[in-house]
Amino acid sequence: MLITKAIKGTKDVLPKEVHKNQYIEATALDVAEKYGYKEIRTPVFEHTELFQRGVGDTTDVVQKEMYSFDDKGGRNITLRPEGTAGAARAFLENGLSNEALPQKVCYITSCYRYEKPQAGRLREFHQFGVECFGSQSPLADAEIISLAKSIFDNLGVKDISLEINSIGCPECRAKYHEALKEYFRAKQDELCDSCRDRLERNPMRILDCKSPVCSKIAEDAPVVLDYLCDACKEHFEQVQKYLKAENIDFIVNPKIVRGLDYYTKTVFEFVSNSIGAQGTVCGGGRYDGLIEELGGQHTPSLGFGMGLERLMLLMETQGCDFPESSKPDLFIVSMGEKATLKAVEIAKDMREEGFSCLYDINGRGLRAQMKYADKLGAKFTVVLGDNEVSEGIAKLKNMQTGEETEIALSTFVSGYYNITLSEQLADLEINGEAFDFGSLFKVGDNE
Repeated sequence: MLITKAIKGTKDVLPKEVHKNQYIEATALDVAEKYGYKEIRTPVFEHTELFQRGVGDTTDVVQKEMYSFDDKGGRNITLRPEGTAGAARAFLENGLSNEALPQKVCYITSCYRYEKPQAGRLREFHQFGVECFGSQSPLADAEIISLAKSIFDNLGVKDISLEINSIGCPECRAKYHEALKEYFRAKQDELCDSCRDRLERNPMRILDCKSPVCSKIAEDAPVVLDYLCDACKEHFEQVQKYLKAENIDFIVNPKIVRGLDYYTKTVFEFVSNSIGAQGTVCGGGRYDGLIEELGGQHTPSLGFGMGLERLMLLMETQGCDFPESSKPDLFIVSMGEKATLKAVEIAKDMREEGFSCLYDINGRGLRAQMKYADKLGAKFTVVLGDNEVSEGIAKLKNMQTGEETEIALSTFVSGYYNITLSEQLADLEINGEAFDFGSLFKVGDNE
């Protein structure tokens, strides 16, 4: 066992790459807030029964993929395999049902499933999710689909298709289950062991089986849309009407059932052909019975989960634009004790004014410090020695153009100048232009 090697199915995100994750996460949270969703944070582990009852004990997730263990108190605990069950538990435990409905929450969370790792599929992965508790309107279905699409649009994702379906309510789905049982019983001997077990308990799970043989058999299975009751059919038609009103293109795919048992009525997926087999980047739908199943009052609800690793892979494959990682605004090259003390003083003031300001903490020589500043991508450098500190004047160097400007050191510790610089920098960054310390830090500006 190599303790210096990450566990299979996990991945490090290094400092040079993390800005991409931060960009995606910030964009998702910003879009969600515009739709009225507020962030919620839940524990990384829950009682195993929460997922057995919520996700469903006939699903692949519960049967094959969960990380479950007994803790020191003898409780059976599971690392969350998805975000909805924990959010639903928090909704119940904290009395959010007594507040104004619907309750709209969102989250960025790590999830854990024991699956075969491949591109776009890890054993520790991350999701952005939204949950809307307390709305039975088809308008809510269309709104969360619109929210997901807005995130893709804001990130510049192209060529991603929306597929929707309805799997009905418990009443009309019972008739569908009987039709599936009749169909699959005739082919029972060809099914995998898991699907033979699911046949009587939950035959819809066979439609979601990853076995090539079972998938082939399922191709000719009865279609759920043919068994919808009038109310479910009307709900699905209304969802489609609202999506058309928002000019959101979609395909009705009667094969979508989603992999979790809590879904009812509307289910949907955003799918891309750009990243191979793991093409579903976002999936969700309605789960009107989940809160009741967990012990609460009947609370119609819905939501979605968006795989962030898959989204990242899709964006990189498509060449989507990412912002550049942040670079230090100023690196102070100091030589000698007095200069180092002055560097600490200047850096403290600059940081308080909102700038990124660094200095050497390894005792390097002049040339090594300049080389280090260049590797960090510092926008400007200033060299301080005993003479500069005594005279109160130094040269500020633009590391991109090489231009040098003589400045008074007093301007670095002047709140007025730094605030002025902050305002101008904000304006310039909006226009995507480089800013110029030298134009603001000139000798005599404070007279």
